[in-house]
Amino acid sequence: MFVRQLLHGQWVSEEDFVLLRGLMAAHPEWSRRQLSVAVASLWNWRTATGLLRDMAVRNALNQLQERGLIELPARQKRGGQRSRQLLSREEIPSAPSIRQSLDSLQPLRFVLAEPGGRDSALLFHYIHQRHYLGYGVAVGQKLEYLVRDGQGRDLACLVFSAAAWKVQCRDQFIGWTHEQRRRHLPQIVNNSRFLILPWVEVSHLASHILGRAARLIVPHWRAKYGLAPCLLESFVDRQRFAGVSYRAANWVRVGQTKGRSRQDRHTSLRVPVKEVYLHPLSATFREELRA
Repeated sequence: MFVRQLLHGQWVSEEDFVLLRGLMAAHPEWSRRQLSVAVASLWNWRTATGLLRDMAVRNALNQLQERGLIELPARQKRGGQRSRQLLSREEIPSAPSIRQSLDSLQPLRFVLAEPGGRDSALLFHYIHQRHYLGYGVAVGQKLEYLVRDGQGRDLACLVFSAAAWKVQCRDQFIGWTHEQRRRHLPQIVNNSRFLILPWVEVSHLASHILGRAARLIVPHWRAKYGLAPCLLESFVDRQRFAGVSYRAANWVRVGQTKGRSRQDRHTSLRVPVKEVYLHPLSATFREELRA
């Protein structure tokens, strides 16, 4: 007998589980992607704009498999980030050293890197090659920006994605209950990658970009997902960075992580402790998140 489960912030009932098993039995030839799309429709997991949340469903199905409740199709050899368009050496711009004042680079342009386009492939190349974590951004909702100067030269990359499910110091800072977090977590957005390209050395550029991005993310996220975020979060590896740029951009350090990955289901995967920074996007963010 299936007991109701909380998966990826959503409750899955016994009826949902029976429908899932029936779908898997009827289509054993389906890939994990085909299955997750069909289940998202079956369970009606959608964003506020009506888009299917198939990536969230895929994570939920992985959890059910980890708990021994289902057996998913074998993973396909190609997929995920490897399926992104890759650039040839000739398509990658040259990387001249940029050592100028911030004013001389204006106006900066924040280019939304849409999936499948050249800008998306270029952003992936930069982060995969130059960020210490690589690309590796969690599946699901995300916005990606390439930042260029007035001459069209690439300066930086930012990726914003869905918030971590549980962060003790963040949750204490907000003061919400488990149920409030389940309802309103989509109103928090995670700055999961931030990269100033290594050949760019411009004073105050990082904090300037963070400040501009905080003003852009609300209308852009709302346009894509139908929901306006009211709080940003980010995790800074304290062994590598001091968080100066975040503080200069009015982000607030609220504590540190416990040294476990957001993907750790069994509290056994150890990762570096990170400082937790938050940036309110609304003066009433606590009221909105605790409604």
